[in-house]
Parts: sequence; structure tokens; C-alpha cells
Amino acid sequence: MAWIALFIAGLLEVVWASSMKASFGFTRLGPTVITLVAMIASFGLLSFSMRTLPLGTAYTIWTGIGAVGAFVVGAAWLGEPLSLGRIAAAVLIGSGLVLMKLSS
Repeated sequence: MAWIALFIAGLLEVVWASSMKASFGFTRLGPTVITLVAMIASFGLLSFSMRTLPLGTAYTIWTGIGAVGAFVVGAAWLGEPLSLGRIAAAVLIGSGLVLMKLSS
């Protein structure tokens, strides 16, 4: 159950990061509310998963899902540039997440 909660927490990190971008510095109400709700839920699920998972594992997976997810959202929906270096970095982060999961 902790791994499922951690995965959802990571997805919610992508939601709050994306909605924070859309809030334009918290000047737009809708995206600001989504940001705050997603943040609270993400931190809550991360905290729940840390009851059984080691700190380093949980935090690394959570931030990694958020980082790669934000990269994908930025490239796919916000028109952020793709380069070989950025793609390679995302693949390396993803590889690190898989290794972290396999080694815990």
C-alpha cells in the first residue's frame, strides 16, 4: 500500500507543479487552489508512505516521479524544448528510480 500511495503522491507532485506554473505566481484563483490541494494531498501521501518505506527511498522516488513527470508535461503540453541532453537526463532519472525500487 505504501508504494501505491507514494506513486500517487508523485503524480500529485506533477499536478501541483503544473498548476503552479498555470497560476502565474498565484495570481489566478483556479490554478492556485489546485496547487494547494494537490500539494497537501501529495505531502500527506508521502508522509503515509514514509511510515513503512525508508526516508531516502520514499523521497527519491517522490521527487523523481515529479521531476520526470514535470518534464513530460512541459514538453508535451507547454511546448518546452526537447533536446537530446534533456531526454537523456530524464531517462537517467527514470533509471535511477527503477534501481532505487529494485534495491529497496
